[in-house]
Amino acid sequence: MKKYIVAARYDGMELEQYLKEVMSVSARQRQKLFFSRGVYVNGSSAHTKRLLKAGDMVAIRQFKDTGYGVVPEEGAVEVLYEDNEVIVLNKPAGMLVHPAGQTGSGTLANYLAHYFKVKGQMVTIRPLHRLDRDTTGCVLFAKSSEVQAKLEASLAAGRLHRKYEAVVSGDVALLQAKFPEGTINLPIGRNPLQPNRRQVMAGGKEAVTHFQVLKQGREHSLLQLTLETGRTHQIRVHLAHAGCPVAGDRMYGSRSRAIRRQALHGAELDFWQPATGRRIVVKAPYPEDMQELINIIDAE
Repeated sequence: MKKYIVAARYDGMELEQYLKEVMSVSARQRQKLFFSRGVYVNGSSAHTKRLLKAGDMVAIRQFKDTGYGVVPEEGAVEVLYEDNEVIVLNKPAGMLVHPAGQTGSGTLANYLAHYFKVKGQMVTIRPLHRLDRDTTGCVLFAKSSEVQAKLEASLAAGRLHRKYEAVVSGDVALLQAKFPEGTINLPIGRNPLQPNRRQVMAGGKEAVTHFQVLKQGREHSLLQLTLETGRTHQIRVHLAHAGCPVAGDRMYGSRSRAIRRQALHGAELDFWQPATGRRIVVKAPYPEDMQELINIIDAE
């Protein structure tokens, strides 16, 4: 059992809201707990709308993971960081983070499940975020639903940060002139003719991308990017719209002789460890193809 004593400032709060805001229980887990009558107030099973009083003891049943959520498959995983609560992997290009659509195997999640299985651990695979198939770099996974809920709350509160790096084509001097503050704030929506593509459009969802030029060459430049929002393909759409598409991005730019995929990399992950409150910074090395492209910039 996990137990909390209700503080005075939460007097009168509904039980489900308390589980969400104070105990960081995810929506899926709350549904499971209430359905199984696994939530207790002062020792008695309670319903979602129960109004709490200061001094009440709230307890919830803690479920153990009973499955991986995906089929474990033998495959290489590069662990960048791991503790009892989380694990961060370095995703290679050409791989999905989690099964989706017609791809049910050969994903990072399948390989991570096998990694846990070999270690004799039953851990449901819970990615906190996604990367496109051909984007490389840091991916964070939670090892329990409780940790997942805390990290999701941290992400929503802006306390979980991701830094990306991209090699782009085009004139970054024009990019800087157009967005002198280093911020692209343009709404993004679904392309009505090609639903798998996104575009800058009036009426789209707010999308904010911050950029900084790290290296500038004649044909390519290296940018560091951070996001305030997490729209699908956000970096790729914003940079293409601004005239500096990610090198090799065949969807929003064009093919490249220098790299066979979009040169986009999840370079750094910065978060607070849920159990200890310690700040964790994880960095992923460049994949070989992107490092070669950066070497070209250095030589220009």
